[in-house]
Amino acid sequence: MHPYKAPWYLPNGHFQTIVPSLFRRVPHLPYQRERIATPDGDFLDLDWIRPQAASDTLLIISHGLEGDSRRAYVKGMARAFVQRGLHALAWNYRGCSGEINKLPHFYHSGATQDLEQVVQHVLQQGVYNRIILSGFSLGGNLTLKYLGERGEQVPNEIWKAVVFSVPLDLASSSSQLGRRQNRVYEKRFLRNLRRKLEGKARLQPGSLDLAHLPQIRTLWEFDDRYTAPLHGFKDAADYYAQCSAIKFVEQIRIPTLIVNAQNDPFLSPECYPQEMLKDHPYVRFEAPAQGGHVGFSQGGGRYYSEARALQFVLEE
Repeated sequence: MHPYKAPWYLPNGHFQTIVPSLFRRVPHLPYQRERIATPDGDFLDLDWIRPQAASDTLLIISHGLEGDSRRAYVKGMARAFVQRGLHALAWNYRGCSGEINKLPHFYHSGATQDLEQVVQHVLQQGVYNRIILSGFSLGGNLTLKYLGERGEQVPNEIWKAVVFSVPLDLASSSSQLGRRQNRVYEKRFLRNLRRKLEGKARLQPGSLDLAHLPQIRTLWEFDDRYTAPLHGFKDAADYYAQCSAIKFVEQIRIPTLIVNAQNDPFLSPECYPQEMLKDHPYVRFEAPAQGGHVGFSQGGGRYYSEARALQFVLEE
């Protein structure tokens, strides 16, 4: 496949990030929702696409920060694989399916126990012989960490993985988002996260201390005050150190493709480990010059990310 080249009207990484996010429309997909219980008394909502034609191969898609199964990039990837005869499952992290989850904690970049539960739920059905994992941004970090943690012990049915726009080093990526030119993204994330915490506090009185929420101005501060302590980490630095996929990718033992655009405004230089992975027997790292963050628009129809994923998974 030729390297990605953005349309002329998307001249830089910001345009290549923002325009697809705001304006891409993917036709309706016939999602079938299933809710599964978690061992700690919470729930996860899974959105399936299972056409009438049987398939022994399933694509599992993990979305990005404050995303969900309805995002265009998720639906576009699901549609691309369903059109090739596969089934697809787009799962929603805790609190991302349109309903606030039951517990004070919600999701984070390293919550691989929830991805593991989704995988095990699929395997228990005994329908699929091959599972493909796909992830975007936070979901890419989650996917890589999951695979690296398990190494040789990953379920035999997990066949390949392909991820895009991955903040492999969470600390430096958080700092990158805090730069002046990226404040528009950071403010949007913080607005959504604040609303989520406020909604949770209303439904679960006494579960959260929101006194400091109005003073928070950066994602690092949010993670330091809320994400880290809610999920058992000492602070943001500890959370980032324990959950960054960069520390797990060398242990991956299934064919895996990582695609990070060089002009991605969210990613720091540490998120481009070409040298570290150049001789890896399972992990391939690609860094096209263009693409933005979870962008890769080709001006309509199938996006480059979807075409590249199909090529890597089904043709190589």
